[in-house]
Amino acid sequence: MDPMSNPYAPGAGTSPPELAGRDGVLNDANVTLGRIRAGRPAKGQMLLGLRGVGKTVLLNRIERMAREHGYHGLLLEAPEDRGLPALLVPPLRKVLLAIDSGEKVRSAARLAIRALRNFASVFKVSVGEMEFGVEAARGVADSGNMELDLTDLLIAVAEAAQESDTAVALLIDEVQYLKPGDLAALIVALHRIGQRGLPLTLFGAGLPQLAALAGEAKSYAERLFDYPDVGPLSADAAKDALRTPAHRSGVDYDDDALAMIVKQTRGYPYFLQEWGSHAWVAAHRSPITVADVERAAAQALAHLDAGFFRVRLDRLSPREKEYMRAMAMLGPGPHRSGEIAGKMGVTVESVAPIRRNLIDKGMVYSPAHGDTAFTVPMFDEFLLRSMPNAATPRRQRSNNSQ
Repeated sequence: MDPMSNPYAPGAGTSPPELAGRDGVLNDANVTLGRIRAGRPAKGQMLLGLRGVGKTVLLNRIERMAREHGYHGLLLEAPEDRGLPALLVPPLRKVLLAIDSGEKVRSAARLAIRALRNFASVFKVSVGEMEFGVEAARGVADSGNMELDLTDLLIAVAEAAQESDTAVALLIDEVQYLKPGDLAALIVALHRIGQRGLPLTLFGAGLPQLAALAGEAKSYAERLFDYPDVGPLSADAAKDALRTPAHRSGVDYDDDALAMIVKQTRGYPYFLQEWGSHAWVAAHRSPITVADVERAAAQALAHLDAGFFRVRLDRLSPREKEYMRAMAMLGPGPHRSGEIAGKMGVTVESVAPIRRNLIDKGMVYSPAHGDTAFTVPMFDEFLLRSMPNAATPRRQRSNNSQ
């Protein structure tokens, strides 16, 4: 069928044409936004899930909801190579200048801009050639202690928002990449803001290990946030995600074709969009049939192998690839560390640094002590396709060479 009319949207963070199966998360977010805007206490959210489940899509939708509630929404992505100050200073400056741009000079906004200037100076954050236009305020966000200074800064921002009858929503993707000290400081600041009933909240998203990282950073983090699990869609929701956009374009699916896509994709939203897009192109007419899906599946996998999967594999060292290939030989997982080491023919202790590096890179996580699982759905199958010749275990190679 006409690719120009293809209704599906496979892409990084691209909103699908039908956001099926996520009403619970979005309704809870809407309640949180409404309560905080009204001066009532509410927990922020940390969305947890594997790659390709739509966490970024949900953050985008929550940002839109926040703006509808009258918030200043800051949608950010935590990088692996920069600290939290560099991430926060430019967008917070923009928000504060917007709050302070009215005819009436806002005293709290001016104080917050001074705090931001101090914070940027202490943590050596450059904001290009732009000046803050205010003098420094002694004793506010200038100690060099991240927990104290970030708390000062965010309280000042929240008070400026309150004075201007607005609110601020921080929406941070890939939170697991924040440095432990930065994450701890963010949690401390939000704890103080919540205690004072100020209109600033956080919605974060990250890989499944994020809940443990937050708890390790500050033990009370579990009481500050809800941690909704964003997983694969139910069979009915997955079918809706495929069928509804097609119906809008006057196209239907055979029931067996829908069931086949749901089975092949395991209900993961990103994969559903890929399969739907390729099925649309493979079909010559409505309804889309099993034969169309069979042709589309090969194209969808080839496309994923060349992009979604390959870019992640290319980040790994040879030893990291070997570790993950051993995991793949054991199946989807999770797997015990001893099983993986045994498959490689080495000791658990010798590959522990490799496992740590893979966790830091967001390639695997530990769902339970001693267990390791892929953060990318179906990555085990990709590794077996892309690395078909398994390496001989090191212990066996060593014995054979004697």
